[in-house]
Formats: sequence, C-alpha cells, structure tokens
Amino acid sequence: MTTLTFLGIESSCDDSAAAIVRSRPGQAPEVLSSVVQGQTALHAAFGGVVPEIAARAHAEKLDDCVEKALDLAGLRLDDVDGVAVTAGPGLIGGVLSGVMLARGVAIGAGKPLIGVNHLAGHALTPRLTHGLAFPYLMLLVSGGHCQFLIAEGVDRFHRLGGTIDDAPGEAFDKTAKLLGLPQPGGPSVEAEAALGDEGRFVFPRPLLDRPGCDLSFSGLKTALLRARDALVAEKGGITVQDRRDLCAGFQAAVAAVLAEKTGRALLSYLALSPAEPALAVAGGVAANRAIRAVLETVSSKVDVRFIAPPLPLCTDNAAMIAWAGIERFRAGLGDEADLVARPRWPLDSQAAPMIGSGKKGAKA
Repeated sequence: MTTLTFLGIESSCDDSAAAIVRSRPGQAPEVLSSVVQGQTALHAAFGGVVPEIAARAHAEKLDDCVEKALDLAGLRLDDVDGVAVTAGPGLIGGVLSGVMLARGVAIGAGKPLIGVNHLAGHALTPRLTHGLAFPYLMLLVSGGHCQFLIAEGVDRFHRLGGTIDDAPGEAFDKTAKLLGLPQPGGPSVEAEAALGDEGRFVFPRPLLDRPGCDLSFSGLKTALLRARDALVAEKGGITVQDRRDLCAGFQAAVAAVLAEKTGRALLSYLALSPAEPALAVAGGVAANRAIRAVLETVSSKVDVRFIAPPLPLCTDNAAMIAWAGIERFRAGLGDEADLVARPRWPLDSQAAPMIGSGKKGAKA
C-alpha cells in the first residue's frame, strides 16, 4: 500500500467545495485542506435552494475552491495522485459543474478520475475521522436524505430503512419558513426550541405504529402548520414564545421518531454480531444537539459505540469525497474517464425504491 493524496470536489447542492486528503500506510488520514464556499445569501430571498442559481454559482466558484485547497495544502496539482468528484445524487446542474471541472483537471494533469456517490462520501466519513472498521451502522440525516445503512464495505451498503417523503432537514427548513425564521432552517429552529416548552404542543410521531425502520416527516410539517393557524385564528397572530414552543414541540417529535427507529435499526445490525459495534451519524441534522443526544442515549443502552464526526465533516464538504475516492481507488474501483453526472444514485441498488422511480432511476 502506498501513500495517496487526492483532490476532492463537491457540488451536489448549494456548497461549492474542494479539499486535499492524504492517506499514508499505517497512519491516520490527514485532511490537508478543506474549502467550502456556501450560497446562503444567494438563496435567502427564495426560502430554499434555487437549482439554477446554485449551478451558476458552482460554475463560478469551484475553480477558485480548487486553487485555494491546493494553496492551503502547500501543493501543486502535480503532487496529487487522483481527483475524486461527487457524481451524484444531487441537483443535476451543480453535479454537472463539478464533474466537468474534475474531468478537465484530471485529463489536463494526467490523473485518475474517481466518481463518488455523495451519500457514500457521508457514509465513509467515520473511517476518515475515526478509522472505523466494517461493518457499522450509519444514519444519514440531512436536508435531502435520511437513511439507515449498514456499511459493509467501500462499495457495499445495505439499507434498513429511510424516509418515504421529506428528509428531516427539509422538514426543519419548511418549519422555519412557516414560522418566519431565517434559512437554513435547522439552526434557526434549534435555537428557538432551546427557549421553548416542548410539552405545550405535542405533534404526531409518524410510522411508530408500523414495524421496520422507515420514517416520515411531511405530516409533522402539516401538524405544525395547523397549530400555527389555530393560534393565529385565536389570537390574531403568534407571540415569540408561541414560536419557541412550536419549534420545541416539532424538534421533540423529530428526535422521538429518530430515537425509536434508530433503536430498531440497531437491533437488526446487532443481529450480524459485528466485532466492534458502532453507530455513526452524518449530515447537517447531525449537528442538532438535542437529536445527537437522543441518538447517543439509544446507542449506549445497547452498548454500541456512538460516533459523530466533527461538524465541518458532517455537513457537505469535499474532504469526504477525496477520502471516498482514495478508498475506491485502493479497492480497485478505479479510473472513470467517461464519468457522467447522475441526479439519482441509490447506495443500495438491490433495495426497493422508497419514494418511487422513473426514467432517471430510483430516487432513493
């Protein structure tokens, strides 16, 4: 095994990112640099990410991100052993921007090009940060995804369940919008919830009456809308404390659902008798302190190690893509000069689609 240094490029949603990661035999991998340029200000007036605006921003920012990542690492392109890029799933305009840049860089520098599934980048992050051994249970919980996966290998993931509608992060964003809070919604709702009474509004816990690990969050948004409208009808508006209590009740419902479903996923995972049982969590929602606390409690009850990578590596970043590229390259999953962008790309291709599929393939 030789030392590998990879450039990673990420552009699946609204963060333009580039990073350099180095892996030496017998040593922990190093993130030599990680550059992320967000687009929050560009989308603020629209209450969510506008795909066309995001794609244009990626086209303008990605090359600058790559230059800064190389500069911060003190390297030239010649010093890099390969280029890894998010090839899907995601907003197709953004994914295409990253793939085209990566193809140009790889061809121009004569380097291998490795296409990475964005979800695999998240799922393999615990191996970058904690050297976690397969198999481990992974909860991806973000603005666009929510899945329980058993990570069995670099390119082998078994899905136990996931959301059949909205992802938790999407539900947080919609809740923030309904209550007039700034985007991104997750941090805004969490801040309000910390000052609220979670017992005042008791929202439904969807799908807890059904077996399995599938989740649903769209009904929570509807329940919160109805509670807000009832307050407006009764009082002509909502107070600051009303808003805080609504956020607290909503967050408590999400945490309760994730706790119960995580417990079920852990039982399925532990049935495999893993040598070093671990539950890892990644994605923007993993930054929520209340949700992280309940997940840690659930895992401790069954004596399973709980791992949450540092926040900058939980949210979208290119270090996870560079690392996944190194893992794939070492596994012989190699060079992909004809790489194309994919808006849909399930990690577990053998599992039935959760949300349906069409000409472009399964959504999840």
